[in-house]
Amino acid sequence: MSNLAFFIIFSLLASLSHAIELDFCVGDPSLPRGPQGYACKDPSKVTTDDFVYTGFRGEKATTNIFGNNVTLAFSNAFPALNGLGITMGRLDFGVGGVIPLHSHRTSEVIIVARGSIIAGFIDSNNTAYYKRLEVNDVMVFPQAMLHFQINVGTTPATAFVSLNGANPGLQLTTPSLFAGNLPGDIAEQITLLSNEEVTRMKRIFGTA
Repeated sequence: MSNLAFFIIFSLLASLSHAIELDFCVGDPSLPRGPQGYACKDPSKVTTDDFVYTGFRGEKATTNIFGNNVTLAFSNAFPALNGLGITMGRLDFGVGGVIPLHSHRTSEVIIVARGSIIAGFIDSNNTAYYKRLEVNDVMVFPQAMLHFQINVGTTPATAFVSLNGANPGLQLTTPSLFAGNLPGDIAEQITLLSNEEVTRMKRIFGTA
């Protein structure tokens, strides 16, 4: 066996042995977070409650500008997710509420638990894929694609999402243009909106 082949096999076995050293790594949010997540909580202090998240319970207020409420279950709030590359969220919509056009660094799966929504994404060819989803319907949004959800029913709606990353990131298209420090004249040029329209949008977000 060549030295190179031996080295590759040894490296693979070493990485596998490291991966199975622990059954799990419940995060300790009291410690600084590194690129790979939080340091592991002392296994002797891990309890069943560490593997249970109750933050999705109850009704959620949907009084923001978009008529929605997003409850996130990331590893800082749900330490058992630490190191698993998984995040979750609950989406609540008032009547007519929306999750506006946005993107993540990860892929996303959504399942509708209550109500009826239109969900969709737009690919890099500007083709829109969208469909009305009812209770228990599931849809996938591929990684980095712009996507959205709209409550098109006559009652509030709720959906749950899961993303395949510990830190999926979130960029909302409209707020990124009008709620930040982007000058209005640049916003006009890159959106083809008039000065009046840009000013109106900035007023909505309190940045005019």
